[in-house]
Amino acid sequence: QVQLVESGGGLVQPGGSLRLSCTASRSIFSFDAMGWYRQAPGKQREVVATRTKAGSTNYGDSVKGRFTISRDIVKNTVYLQMDSLKPEDTAVYYCNALLLSRVVPVSESNYWGQGTQVTVSS
Repeated sequence: QVQLVESGGGLVQPGGSLRLSCTASRSIFSFDAMGWYRQAPGKQREVVATRTKAGSTNYGDSVKGRFTISRDIVKNTVYLQMDSLKPEDTAVYYCNALLLSRVVPVSESNYWGQGTQVTVSS
């Protein structure tokens, strides 16, 4: 079983910054894509940032220009740098890894971290 261990969540004031970390139990080269999702109370889970194996990135509209996804191959870790945080960024943030099965029938396997709480409040 793939394990994704998250850290870095906490309480921060509006305008502040946090960096979330997600360390995988296997080489991150193994995954076709990795990313961050979040879910606020009463709302659906939404994409925050993703990165494919090829290096393309995608950001949710609400975080573009403020959040950055990156990786450290040596540490086997994916990061989410969050700047200019707003109260509406308050949510549980989840690390995700995607594996595509290339054996018929083709399918997707998603792995999730335990989630880390980010609270933006004064």
